[in-house]
Amino acid sequence: MIVHLAESPDLWQQLFNFSNYGELLVLVKNSIIAGAVLGIVGGLIGVFVMQRDMAFAVHGISELSFAGAAAALLFGANVVLGSLAGSLTAAVLIGLLGARARDRNSIIAVLMPFGLGLGILFLALYPGRSANKFGLLTGQIVSVDDPQLGWLIAISAIVLLGLLLIWRPLAFDSLDADVAASRGVPVRFLALAFMILLGLAVAVSIQIVGALLVLSLLVTPAAAAMRVSSSPLVVPLLSVAFALASVVGGIMLALGSSLPISPYVTTISFAIYVVCRLVGVRRTGTRRGSRRLVSQAS
Repeated sequence: MIVHLAESPDLWQQLFNFSNYGELLVLVKNSIIAGAVLGIVGGLIGVFVMQRDMAFAVHGISELSFAGAAAALLFGANVVLGSLAGSLTAAVLIGLLGARARDRNSIIAVLMPFGLGLGILFLALYPGRSANKFGLLTGQIVSVDDPQLGWLIAISAIVLLGLLLIWRPLAFDSLDADVAASRGVPVRFLALAFMILLGLAVAVSIQIVGALLVLSLLVTPAAAAMRVSSSPLVVPLLSVAFALASVVGGIMLALGSSLPISPYVTTISFAIYVVCRLVGVRRTGTRRGSRRLVSQAS
């Protein structure tokens, strides 16, 4: 028997319940600020993730970041520092050992189950609240206190500054590594530097969207932007806009429900990608039709 959403007021209120919304909004001020900062960071670094074909690496780093955060939770340490330690360990290993795509994918495939297994072990041993365990995997909207927000903004500023410093050579290397190397671009240094910046971005992202769904912030917005434009200026701007809409919009919707933030963030992000893909297909079809008409006329 299928129960329609309209006939299930309890289910509808679980998804969207905006009573006392103004009072609740004050409670997640830090999360909204954090989401906006992460939207900017994720949108920008995601462009290079897509150009360098490293979406799989994001997931691999997030698993060790999750393990580090879970270990910190178990031993009473700072969760952000634990997440950073796990992320940077994975990023450095992938950056040093995975120069070629085949090697990189093999290393990531080894790290992912190891990190996930460690994280599950630490969470199973943790005697505290189950909400803290669940939040590391799927994200939380009320867990960002002032110290965590300070950490998040500081780390995000480091990532943004690092990206600005290496933006041009990294863009060159991402488009054609062989030509960049022949022109004297330090491709190995750029690869390692980018992995470290990516590790930092992943570590702060899982504090909001969780370890399992970090791809919705660091990959999907950039993938959507690349479907509608190839401009080196427009793509980053669109990617940031899509990431901001996904994270901040997800927080605003999750505020009116009893569910985690992650379903809302991922749904908005996926919907944006579907729309952009349809727009991209239509544009491609229009260009092909125009070329066919030109060839027939000539």
